[in-house]
Amino acid sequence: MVSEIFADGVGRVDFVSGVVRIELVSLEPTDSGQGKMEVRQRIAMPVDGFLHSLNTMGDLVNKLVEAGVLKRNEQAGGAEPASPNFKK
Repeated sequence: MVSEIFADGVGRVDFVSGVVRIELVSLEPTDSGQGKMEVRQRIAMPVDGFLHSLNTMGDLVNKLVEAGVLKRNEQAGGAEPASPNFKK
């Protein structure tokens, strides 16, 4: 069985002592009802692994564009997907 982790997004990405550390965050409810992002897990990987993961994610973005799930932002030169999940 493979362990599965859910995250609402990435909080921080740091490079310390030759290792890339990625914080996975999840939205937690607050008394005010606004919600707050809290760190749930941290991934630590060597630079080579990080660069490979970027390449793999880029391939997925291209597949999502081809499938019509995402659209390229033509004003930005077509290099970035236009989605509310991708912020500048």
